[in-house]
Order: sequence, then C-alpha cells, then structure tokens
Amino acid sequence: MIQTAWIYLIIAGLMETAWAIGLKYTEGWTKFWPSVVTIILMAGSFYLLSRSLEDLPVGTAYAVWTGIGAVGTVIIGMLILGESRDTLRILCLLLIVAGIVGLKIVSPE
Repeated sequence: MIQTAWIYLIIAGLMETAWAIGLKYTEGWTKFWPSVVTIILMAGSFYLLSRSLEDLPVGTAYAVWTGIGAVGTVIIGMLILGESRDTLRILCLLLIVAGIVGLKIVSPE
C-alpha cells in the first residue's frame, strides 16, 4: 500500500536524522552505548527505507529519505547543538523541503 510506504519512509528519514546526530556522540565509535544505539538506528532506517521501496520509486524514496535526514539533522544542529541559524542556511533548508514536498506531489498514488 502506497500510504504505508510513505509512513515507512518518513519514519526511516527521522531515524536517519537520529543516527546522524548519534554519530557525533559515538566519538569515532569509541563510546559503547552511543555506538550501539546509532547502529540500531542505522539498521532500522535502512530496513524501513527498503520496505518503502516495495511500493515507491527508488529515486523518489532515496531523495525523500536523504532530504528528511539532512533537514532534520540541520534543524537539530541549530536547536540543540548551537549551529548557525543564518538566514541563507534556513532558505536552503526550505528549498530542500520544497523538493521533498514536490516529489511527494508528483509521485504515483
């Protein structure tokens, strides 16, 4: 079912955001528990991405997955890690979001 595939894809993208942030806390894979959690999140994200590919085009799914991961990681970086909130940076994020929404709109139902 297409709707289920999109749900899998969104969760996979959120998990990608979580494992990308988790990488920072593994400190080069030297911290045991952050490394374990990050590996679990990676596996879950890849699994859900693969499930979404049963019903979605690979190009669309991959672009949306990486887009959610990229946008989510940048937002967490801004809100929690004190990264730059420069106007141009936010504008670039909005362009990525527009691309994700566009791909959803033009993808088969």
